[in-house]
Amino acid sequence: MPLAASPSTTLSPAELWRTFDTNANGLSDREAQSRLKRYGPNTLRSHEPSAWQLLVRQFSSPFIYLLFAAAVISFGLKQFTEGWMILLFVAINSSLGFSQEYHSQRVLRALAHYVGATARVRRHGVEQALPSHDLVRGDVVIIETGDVIPADLRLLEENDLLADESSLTGESAPVKKISAALPKAAQDVYHATNIAFSGTTVVSGKGLGVVIATGSATLMGEITSLAVETQRESRFEKGLAEFSRVILRLILVTMTLVFVAHLLIKGLSAPVWELLLFSVVLTISVIPEALPVVTTISLARGALKLAKSKVVVKRLSAIEDLGSLQVLCTDKTGTITKNQLTIADVKAEDRARCLHFGALASSFLGETKPQPNNAFDVALWQSLSATEQHHARQTPRLHEIPFDPERRRNSVLVKEKTGQMLIVRGAPEAVFSVCEKSSTLATTHATWIRTQGHQGRRVLAVAVKPCGDSQTYTSKDEHASFQLVGLIAFEDPVKPTASHAIERARHLGLQVKILTGDGPEVAIAVAHEIGLVEAGSPAMTGEAFEKLTPTEQRRAAENHAVFARVSPRQKYAIIQRLQERFEVGFLGEGINDAPALKLADVGLVVQGASDVAREAADIVLLQQSLDVIVSGIHEGREIFANTLKFIKITLASNFGNFYSVAIASLFINFLPLLPLQILLLNLLSDFPMMAIATDRLDPGELARPKTYDLKEIIVFTTVLGLVSSVFDFIFFRLFFHASPGALQTNWFIESILTELVFVFSVRTRLPFWKAKRPSMSLLVLSVGAGMATLILPFSRLGQTLFHFLAPTPVALGLTLSIVVMYFFTTEAVKRFLLFRSRGLQRCL
Repeated sequence: MPLAASPSTTLSPAELWRTFDTNANGLSDREAQSRLKRYGPNTLRSHEPSAWQLLVRQFSSPFIYLLFAAAVISFGLKQFTEGWMILLFVAINSSLGFSQEYHSQRVLRALAHYVGATARVRRHGVEQALPSHDLVRGDVVIIETGDVIPADLRLLEENDLLADESSLTGESAPVKKISAALPKAAQDVYHATNIAFSGTTVVSGKGLGVVIATGSATLMGEITSLAVETQRESRFEKGLAEFSRVILRLILVTMTLVFVAHLLIKGLSAPVWELLLFSVVLTISVIPEALPVVTTISLARGALKLAKSKVVVKRLSAIEDLGSLQVLCTDKTGTITKNQLTIADVKAEDRARCLHFGALASSFLGETKPQPNNAFDVALWQSLSATEQHHARQTPRLHEIPFDPERRRNSVLVKEKTGQMLIVRGAPEAVFSVCEKSSTLATTHATWIRTQGHQGRRVLAVAVKPCGDSQTYTSKDEHASFQLVGLIAFEDPVKPTASHAIERARHLGLQVKILTGDGPEVAIAVAHEIGLVEAGSPAMTGEAFEKLTPTEQRRAAENHAVFARVSPRQKYAIIQRLQERFEVGFLGEGINDAPALKLADVGLVVQGASDVAREAADIVLLQQSLDVIVSGIHEGREIFANTLKFIKITLASNFGNFYSVAIASLFINFLPLLPLQILLLNLLSDFPMMAIATDRLDPGELARPKTYDLKEIIVFTTVLGLVSSVFDFIFFRLFFHASPGALQTNWFIESILTELVFVFSVRTRLPFWKAKRPSMSLLVLSVGAGMATLILPFSRLGQTLFHFLAPTPVALGLTLSIVVMYFFTTEAVKRFLLFRSRGLQRCL
């Protein structure tokens, strides 16, 4: 594919300004708006399905195919009323599915603006953050470590700029970018070293460039049609898909056997097409077709509820994955502590000089930001007087190597009145390593550093050395020749909500582990303050962890709650070991956290995280707080529990009716329920079932992470399904000699009412009188379905369309008595199953 940006690679800065009708100050807002209208937003073609595609999707399921088959058979038998009613049921179910999917899509679209990528743009000479989709050709854009490049940029300035272009080239090694014009036009990505391509990421350094292409005109846009977007399938989605396949196979095999049995018993006199219609509709009655709707309602409600709590989900199913978490790995700064550092102590011969050089090393002074946004920089800047701040701003900065988690320090070359000075600032051991007499320094200051650490304070070391007349330098120039200026201790108070969040996590059965770059003393002090560990508990350092064997690493990952001085690579390894036994969530924010975020079962980032980290994550926190995360996990547990509750209830009741109706049909010369009555039964019972998504939960149901235990579900649904069948057979025996219309009507009433009372028994693990009150939606829909069930047989509509007969008072009394007996029996069996389950757990 020819490189569209090829001509731009040879242009000088002056030629670039002229070609794209812009200048170093950037575009005016009016001109930018004009270009936005002319060229469109900076977005690629959307993969989001249209409303029409969503509607078509509703008709592509085995359930719908079976309904259409039933309608065709009805029309073939000239049962036109039944045929049209079946199509009406198709329309109702498809409308429900469509409305929920469409609503969920709108929810995600509405939340998307919270997590959309931003770009730093210079317009009218003022630097500002803008949504990436508002970029236009000619905009001047600033990029730095961790950014996803928002458009194709021709670089004009760069400082040690390395870009990861693996998404375009497949090459994993970062590419060094330059700002100079090339001698000849680049014909491919590999040679376009002065172009920063949209969708690639900045690994390190900084750069400034002019936008030469946006949206579909970028190289990434040109190859979008060839790209394959990999979607992570959650464990919840996999479990649900596997579960659905097992249920469908079981139903089809059983129904085939029943159909064959009918033919064997009744021989040639059997009404084959009517039996086929009955078999198809009875099969439909067992399929939990409302499951996608229930899941979608639960997830959409959960997404909106979480958004109000400052948690935005990018992948709806991640909410249920959140509820499955057993371990949460999180950083300390900003999540557990306030990330509002203040200077607590300074150890230096000249305090003012130490603070001066510490502030000069702030990265924001090399930019056009009015104020620092790094917590260390803010504290240092606020410690200076107005005169000292003015002096710091006026000091020329010649070169800079940004902070690197691996080096654990940053460095800057400045021009002071006395000459050029190279300043390094970072973790004490990292700075000591480039100072004269490094081992002596480490020994001399060890006690002071340890004391500060025990108080939960972080220590920053500052060192300097004269640096000739060179205008640039590399990390190789940082050999052991620096002079230590001093040590600065910073205090970051713990958030008031942190201790409460740890306590809530404990009640949820959630382990919290701190993975931090800070020293062991600081990490343990904070962990102890919030109640995560006992005083004196050890912290595992990243270096010590790496020296362990894989088995020892797994044991250490499980047994330690605090990991200090860990690099992004070590975070990845810790999560990897934990995942051998647990569902793990990880909260990260830097570009180097992206691999760990993708590895974790749920990746979480804060809103201010790097673009790369945000793209790798499933959930974005608009408020950086451990309490917010625990609230999200609590919400995930509720959604998972309600979905699991729906599956158990609907399968147990449906299977019970399925087997009893199928078997009863073998003993009489008419159908115990007509196909249309079965469909109506299915519809009326599904409405309150869908409201289970909104139901309240007992506290005990949230005390441990939720998983799909197929064995437990099968035992539960089988036993309670058999109980349902037993009561159906009792009913069948009582009404065996009744007319077809009477049997069908009373069985219809009994089937729906037993399903409704079953919901109120099984919705809680406690005895029903001790449970939390059901949600208003569940209560209203259940009462409505029950009233409709009792009224329909007496109405002209029910008698004409559904062939009901008005039940006699005696028949109605018998039916209601059976329903009451059934309710108390299910309560007793439920308690037995739960008691048996707890006994097995204790044995295990």
